[in-house]
Amino acid sequence: MKLLLIEDDQELTAALQPVLRDAGYALELADNGIDGEFLGNELRPDLIILDLGLPGKNGLDVLRSWRSSGNRTPVLVLTARDAWHERVDGLKAGADDYLGKPFHTAELLARLEAIGRRHSGNASNELSWRGVRLDTERQQAHTADGGTIDLTGIEFRLLRYLLQHPNDVHSKPRLSEHVYEEDLQRDSNVMEVYINRLRQYFGKDFIQTRRGQGYQLRPENSQ
Repeated sequence: MKLLLIEDDQELTAALQPVLRDAGYALELADNGIDGEFLGNELRPDLIILDLGLPGKNGLDVLRSWRSSGNRTPVLVLTARDAWHERVDGLKAGADDYLGKPFHTAELLARLEAIGRRHSGNASNELSWRGVRLDTERQQAHTADGGTIDLTGIEFRLLRYLLQHPNDVHSKPRLSEHVYEEDLQRDSNVMEVYINRLRQYFGKDFIQTRRGQGYQLRPENSQ
């Protein structure tokens, strides 16, 4: 999943980067509201962490601009711990959740997971499809016959994205956008390598090729 972090506190940003990457997010950064608003529209991230006290353009105005233009990307706003009015204003402007500073990174990760689940229509803590289950905390997959697979970072991001959008057909460029960070974008054909790895783990028909379109998880009601 691609996550956009818009935060002007460089110390906090530096502390969060390894935590978010280790949790399986392809991370993009902005340190002001003007760049953050642009990237929120341009990159089509899966999630956004938005500080409200930003230079250039404050976070509340950025959020209002996104929502008025039809950008529905889930947003977690960061507020000052005692600024209850910021939390209220943020939620009214279209934020999906909020977190007061300072915060524990474990809570941040848990809230991001919850927002992602709600947005994809999955109320459960577990992502699963045709007997394959994904443990997002340990970044392990469990096969239909009970095996356990320790996934690489790219494998985990790819499988999580597919499981969160099981009925969609995904082009290789689209998958690459959501799995890699912008400055590490690879030839989209590399996605075929990782798709084949997942097929080796879970069966050749677990991921189907839609000729001229891309890839899709095999429908659960198919034989």
